[in-house]
Parts: sequence; structure tokens; C-alpha cells
Amino acid sequence: MPDPVADWDPPLTAAIAGTLAEADAAVRDLNEELPRLASLEALSRQLLRQESVGSSRIEGLMMGQRRLARAEAGVGRDDTARQIVGNVRAMESAIALASELRDFQLDDLLEIHVRLLDCTRDEHLGGVVRKEQNWVGGSAFSPAGAEFIPPPEDALPALLDDLVAFINRDDLPVTMQAAIAHAQFETIHPFIDGNGRVGRSLIHVILRRRGLAPSVVPPISLVLATRSKEYVGGLDEYRFAEMSDWLVFFAVATISAARKSRGLAGRVESLYEQWLSRLGNPRSDASSRRIASQLPAEPIITVARAAAVAGVSSTAAENAIRALERAGILKRVDAKKWGRLWEAQDVFRLLDEFERELAIPEGGEKPARPAPRIA
Repeated sequence: MPDPVADWDPPLTAAIAGTLAEADAAVRDLNEELPRLASLEALSRQLLRQESVGSSRIEGLMMGQRRLARAEAGVGRDDTARQIVGNVRAMESAIALASELRDFQLDDLLEIHVRLLDCTRDEHLGGVVRKEQNWVGGSAFSPAGAEFIPPPEDALPALLDDLVAFINRDDLPVTMQAAIAHAQFETIHPFIDGNGRVGRSLIHVILRRRGLAPSVVPPISLVLATRSKEYVGGLDEYRFAEMSDWLVFFAVATISAARKSRGLAGRVESLYEQWLSRLGNPRSDASSRRIASQLPAEPIITVARAAAVAGVSSTAAENAIRALERAGILKRVDAKKWGRLWEAQDVFRLLDEFERELAIPEGGEKPARPAPRIA
């Protein structure tokens, strides 16, 4: 049973307060000092995908960026990909709700859960607060031997109201508020499934709502996924001991994700400039240029989507795609298996490199193995 947090004002040592301030500054810098990207949407979309992949990986859902992009393009029937696409939608929903000029509501939290489970086999559970006891680990038939047993179902209404009140505060360091809200939600564990992913979306809610990340939220979950033992251990410290270790770990993960995302921004801009050079620096209204500017956000594209992006006919879009193909920017995907699709392989290489960088903590230690499931 977690303590209420709505009015909590935890004491902080100078060292912890300094680390939290550094994390706030790193996220602010990411949003204020981005290079002049051809499309800021491209960077924000890719960082959101990276966040969703990391958050899903913690739940045992493994997915590469190319496979996820193909699922988003509507290719094939991939149940795992569909679940992670749901996670992207849930993150988008969280950001949209946090951007509204009003208090966050319990219904907003339930809506994020609905988006997460939409079009999955657990769709009927979306937005439904559990009416029974659940637990993590151990046997499916008994909580004996479970790794964690959350509060009973009759305690949930008061705990959720308390959490929502805490989310709406504006008098705490932002990173600290995000860390506590996430850990408190994971402790409450109000849903039958999807708690971990919804809890990590609350990080986005707070960073956006407090104005720290008006454009881009760094993929903190990808760092958490590669430091799984510390992540789960930090949640246990928050629940059963004192929260200093958890706050420091979360703040350091935030700093790493934000600073390395700034590096990704520079690489995205550099890649786009290389593409324009390969195309012969076309006019600003050229279809090939418009399509190229969208590729960092949508590295797999169809003729129909290219036509919509460029605002031209299908024939003109296909001609532009051919120009991008001749320039080595797009490559045709196997038509027999996937249909008429083209992919920007440079984008996937860039994203894979970024993910490897995030997986290496400061000091160069090898990344941890994938996290145990936090349902």
C-alpha cells in the first residue's frame, strides 16, 4: 500500500537536487537548442518510436525499428508489432492530453490505456480499472511467491485520485515529479495488463505538461530497458525503502537520453543535407525534396503516401520516388513479399546506431540484459 503523494514534499539532499536540476536542464536544452531540422516532426516522431520500443522491450516485446516501420505502413499481420504500434499511439495520446491547457484527469489516464490496447487481443481490457487482486511473477493461480503484490482493488479509486492530484502539481522539480508519478503508478498497478507502458507514458505527460519538453520528449524508456536490474531495483527502493537511489537513477537516465538525442538531431539534419546534395539540390517545392524531408519520420513509404506528402498525383510521386531511388536514398522492398514499398535504409542505420549508444551507460559498461516483465 503506497503512501499518498498529492501533498508530498520529500526532502532532498543538495547532491540529489543538483542531479535533478541537471536532468531538467538536459531536457530543456534538447528542446531549445535543436539544429534547424527540415522537419522537427521527423525527430520527435523517431524519438517517440524509440521510447515506445524501449517501453515495450521492458515488457518482453522485442522489436526492431524496420519491423515496426513496416507494421506502421500496414505490412503483414504481426501481433507483436501491433502491440508496439499501440504503444506509439498511447504515447501520442499522452502527449496530446498533456498539451491541453487544463488539469489532467483520471479519464485521460484511462484513455491512454484504451489507446495502448486498441486492436490487440486485450482490447476489451482497455481503460478498465481492475476489480480483482493481481500480482507480478510467481504462479498465475496464487500470489504466493510473487515478486510484487499491488494494493487490493477496493483501494484503487482513492489511490488513483491521489496520483492524478500529484500529476497536476507545479511546485516540484519536473524530473522528480515524473520519477515519483511513474513509480507511484507502477506501485498502484491499476490495470490487469499494460501498467508498465501506461506508467512510462506518464513521464511524457509530466514533461510536456510542465513545459519542459514542448516539442520533443527524450526516449527515457530505452535507457531504462538496457539497465533493467537498476530499474526494477529502483522501483523496489521507492516502494520499500527510501527513494534517493530511484531519483538519482531516473535523473541520470533522463540526462543520458536527452543529451544523446541532441546528437541524433544533428545526424538527422546532416543526413537530410546529404540527400539534397545527391538529388542535385532541387527546388524547395520539388516533390523529391518534400518526400525526402518526410523520410526521417516515415522511413518506409508507398506511392500513395508519397503523393499525399508532396501534394501531387500518383504518377508524379512515383517519378519522384524513382529519382530518390537513383540517388541511393530509397530502396525498393521485395515486391512479392511486401508490395510496392520503398525504405530509406540510411535512417534505419542511424536509428540502430543511436539505440546502441543509449544502451551504453556512462563509463562504457556493457548494457544489461532485457528487463524482467513489469506488466
